Amino acid sequence: MYAIVNMLGQQFKVEAGKKLFIHRMDTEKGATVEFNEVLLLDNDGNVTVGTPTVKGAKVVCEVLDNECRGEKILVFHKKRRKGYRKLNGHRQDLTNVVVKEIVVA
Repeated sequence: MYAIVNMLGQQFKVEAGKKLFIHRMDTEKGATVEFNEVLLLDNDGNVTVGTPTVKGAKVVCEVLDNECRGEKILVFHKKRRKGYRKLNGHRQDLTNVVVKEIVVA
């Protein structure tokens, strides 16, 4: 069983026991979080597509770590023949969660 779920503006394919890095949430370590925006649900070959979401379906996750950082992304701007160069770096704050179960009502 898997589901496509919208978590904080991003869509993820989730299965029970899968670990994910999502955008930073203001929750404590070990807290349980539910996501209700399930867009697609596959239950052993029986596919349910939401309009826009599947009614009664939700994904239950547990927060493993709230202090994670993503990889450094370098953004380089340059204008040729003008001597303009600028380099910026960015590391996204992330939350590590594990999917406990996918609930279908």
